[in-house]
Amino acid sequence: MQQLEDVVREEWGRLVALLLSQFRRLDLVEDALGDAVEAASRTWPVDGAPDKPAAWLLTAARRRVVDRLRTEAVARRKEPLLRTDAEHHQEGARTMADAGSLVEDDVLRLVLMCAHPALAPESASALSLRLVLGVPTADIARLFLVPEPTMAARLTRAKKRIVGAGIPFAVPDAEVLPERLDVVAQTAYLAFTAGYSPGTGPDLLRAGTSGEAIRLVRVVLGLRPDEPSLVALLALMLLQHSRRDARARDGRLVLLADQDRARWHHDEVAEAVRLLARPSLAGPLSPLAASYVVQARIAAEHATAPTAADTRWDRIVGLYDVLLQVAPSPSARLARAVAVAEHHGTAAGLAALEGIDIPASHRPAAVRAELLSRAGDLDAARAAYDQAIAACRNDVERDFLERQREELG
Repeated sequence: MQQLEDVVREEWGRLVALLLSQFRRLDLVEDALGDAVEAASRTWPVDGAPDKPAAWLLTAARRRVVDRLRTEAVARRKEPLLRTDAEHHQEGARTMADAGSLVEDDVLRLVLMCAHPALAPESASALSLRLVLGVPTADIARLFLVPEPTMAARLTRAKKRIVGAGIPFAVPDAEVLPERLDVVAQTAYLAFTAGYSPGTGPDLLRAGTSGEAIRLVRVVLGLRPDEPSLVALLALMLLQHSRRDARARDGRLVLLADQDRARWHHDEVAEAVRLLARPSLAGPLSPLAASYVVQARIAAEHATAPTAADTRWDRIVGLYDVLLQVAPSPSARLARAVAVAEHHGTAAGLAALEGIDIPASHRPAAVRAELLSRAGDLDAARAAYDQAIAACRNDVERDFLERQREELG
């Protein structure tokens, strides 16, 4: 049911945060919300979706938590719950409509709880994606370049760690906050990527998810206005997000070179350029902040070029060379190979592709197919497209690849 999918995708983090702010039991909250979604999948198609679907899920999940708490109390042969259902309702009836300013604070608390130093940074970021944005485990695994079972086990361990260590659901003191900001930045970066380039499903992009990641960075920047990693990350996100309305036409993918640049959000581009000029980015930077700065400058080269033909590919190749020194990754190597092909030619691009492997990703094969097609090696291009199509789990991107292969004849 599309309406249920939409509300889960858009409101998952707020629902988790509201429930956790009331019950302080992470082990119960996510299970209860999952049960509520499962119940909705059975009842809404029959009875019709409620007028306030998020509030329906919140109420259903709250009842399940209360039932579980009562069962635990009876099992321990302790006093019944100190608060009755009515009292729970009175304290916790903050629906999505009346939560107001509490929502942002609660979501921020949820992210900072996940960023606690008791969790490894990778686990903290992965858990934030799952709890705050409801990103599917398969997509989180793709972002971290690990198999889905490995990520599922990592998420389970992280949740148990939070419960077992009694990590508080609260904004930490000012002197502790800086220790968590890198993890928050990495989380926001991955959340933005999950929205900007979903690995699975029918959507080419999920602008709401990307926008939520941007909002998260703005909220934390309000606490630390000159934090270099957050300033640079916000610039990077704005530059990428500015193209959202031009990336698809009639449900089909539009390549960067073919996009209508009049549909780009140039106010966001201008804000990002101003952010990149901030003094806080001029001094010595951490590797994380430096990587965001370089990526943002690459995005700025694309965003400020009047036309695709005016793109300074020489500068972009040079910036990717810097990025590979600061933060080497297969994805950065792949993007550099594309830039090399544009600047130095198809043969150089194919040479730069050699040895690049991104598990469970169709993109290396897709880039190879495009370059082989340009080189006139149509049989090899067809084989590469077949490989890319088989690996692609995003409907819009797969449709694009299939059409590209058909055009080879």
